[in-house]
Amino acid sequence: MTEEPLIDENNQDNLTDVLEHKKEVEPKDKKNQLGNAEEKSLDADVKDFTENYLDPNLMKDIRIVESSEILEGDDNSNSVSELEMDKYISTFSDIAQNQIITGRVIGQNEKEIIMDIGFKSEGIIPRSEFSGNEPPNMGDKIEVYLEKIEDVNGQTVLSKEKAVWMKGWIKLMEIQKEDGTVNGTITRRIKGGFVVDLEGIQAFLPGSQLDVRPVQDFESYISQEMEFKIVKINQLRKNVVLSRKALLNNSMREQRESLFDDLSKGQIVEGVVKNITDFGVFVDLGGIDGLLHITDLSWGRVNHPSEITEVGETISVKIIEIDKDKHRISLGLKQLSTHPWERVESKYPIGSNISGKIVSLTNYGAFVELETGVEGLVHVSEMSWIRSVHRPDEVVQMGQEVEAQVLSIDSKERKIALGFKQLQPDPWEGVQERYAIGSLLKGTVRNLTQFGAFVELEEGVDGLIHVSDLSWTKVVHHPKEILKKGDDVEVKVLEVSRENHRIGLGLKQASEDPWDEIISYFSVGKSVNGKIIRTLDKGVIIGLEKDVEGIIGSDSLSSKIKDQIQSLKSGDNIIAEVVEVRPEEKKVFLSFVDTDTVSSKSSKTSNKIDSQDSDSNDETTNEGELKNKKSKENIKEDEDGDQEISE
Repeated sequence: MTEEPLIDENNQDNLTDVLEHKKEVEPKDKKNQLGNAEEKSLDADVKDFTENYLDPNLMKDIRIVESSEILEGDDNSNSVSELEMDKYISTFSDIAQNQIITGRVIGQNEKEIIMDIGFKSEGIIPRSEFSGNEPPNMGDKIEVYLEKIEDVNGQTVLSKEKAVWMKGWIKLMEIQKEDGTVNGTITRRIKGGFVVDLEGIQAFLPGSQLDVRPVQDFESYISQEMEFKIVKINQLRKNVVLSRKALLNNSMREQRESLFDDLSKGQIVEGVVKNITDFGVFVDLGGIDGLLHITDLSWGRVNHPSEITEVGETISVKIIEIDKDKHRISLGLKQLSTHPWERVESKYPIGSNISGKIVSLTNYGAFVELETGVEGLVHVSEMSWIRSVHRPDEVVQMGQEVEAQVLSIDSKERKIALGFKQLQPDPWEGVQERYAIGSLLKGTVRNLTQFGAFVELEEGVDGLIHVSDLSWTKVVHHPKEILKKGDDVEVKVLEVSRENHRIGLGLKQASEDPWDEIISYFSVGKSVNGKIIRTLDKGVIIGLEKDVEGIIGSDSLSSKIKDQIQSLKSGDNIIAEVVEVRPEEKKVFLSFVDTDTVSSKSSKTSNKIDSQDSDSNDETTNEGELKNKKSKENIKEDEDGDQEISE
């Protein structure tokens, strides 16, 4: 009986692969060995082989047999055993790419280790993947990663390193899932943290997660093996992020709770300065941190905590406040000593002279440190008798040693008022005797303001000339119309106040009141010449003799004269007639004289009838009186002393 060939579907596929490989490779190998003369014959042979291989009749006698048929076949010596068939089938079903398998070392050369993985062909591993260049022994079983079942050379490619890495990666994912920990070695420092070796897998440790305390020397952690917590795993990028701080925090949590129970408000404890910031100092109290604020470092002024302490220093502090819910502890250093203000009143009595150092300058004064924790303020008004101080840096500088007098003490508000000028004689002492009311003095104009001029009578003593006391005859709107800074003037003392440091002076009072003479000089009806000072909508101000100003109201003017005046400008000469003199208001009221009318009248013949001339004069006089009366009634002085003409 003729046996049928035992070929299943997998074997048929393998056979097909072999034939195809033979078709591709064998002609190439032969071609390389043959000369040009044999190439045509070889091509013909390949063609015949391909044609025969593709012939359908070639496979007509091959029958596909299922494995079940084999197992159920006759039990004779020529049949394949069940065990052998299972092994045969398993070689194709269990081997797959990109998986970890176990192989056995069956050989090696200078570059490769040859492994038997139970496949149709052996696998190879680069010798470089074995650490220390120590290859395994023959027969050793090794877990490897199957990269390729078959490369271009028909060899199975394996990797020991990738197997280790893959097993480690799976292990890390299981550890993270179970919230476990891993051991690793810090290999090197990079930007932002460290690289940690986890048995072949490179993980990242941020610098902030290295320790619960600020790290001063990062290099000291290199090559150290430590325990870490897996914070994050990115499966896509194959990144692992670790934290040592999280483990330390967990281990210290119970310790903190116990420490909180042992601490109490008012307790004095020792701690180590952990960190220094602009606002204070963090102190390690043995597992828990407390904040020593900058204001609690010293009773005195502290610009920066580094002036008092340094990192690593052991200090004694007092617990000021404990918040167990928020796990916050407030500490104090100055509270270990007595508050200096408890003895200020007895140590610095009012009126006593003290010495100190300028520690702060503000817009309103300078702070003087009398001792640590005790400061006094010298206001700018208490810095000098003889000059007006606007800023304290005009008199003193930071760090300058000064002397001052204690003016007042407020222990409740913890304020001490000091003065510099009190150490010098007060120039206002006896000022009433030196500057009696009514006396004439000489001084220098020191400053001009809107309301008057300040005149220096002596160093530290100024008097004020009010704007209304500058001139008998003019309405002065600003002192600069009469005076300028630096002018030497003679003034009369009008008022003296020692308490208010005030002396009232008069410039016009230093001379006689000229209005008695002015009244007689500017008699009603007198024709005067003057210059236009300024033109207003409601009138014109005229400068006259004897430094007197006259006023022409626009209501007393005809339309023709108004047009004529509007054509004039400041400085032009004008002829007017005196209507009224008011010395209490410093005003001389005028009426405008039409020059054209005057010329016309002068050209008339002297033989006119007296009655006609008289009638004409009476009419003119009556008209003029009515206009002048109306003009005087409508002219008034405003509150600022300006001459205003009402409608």
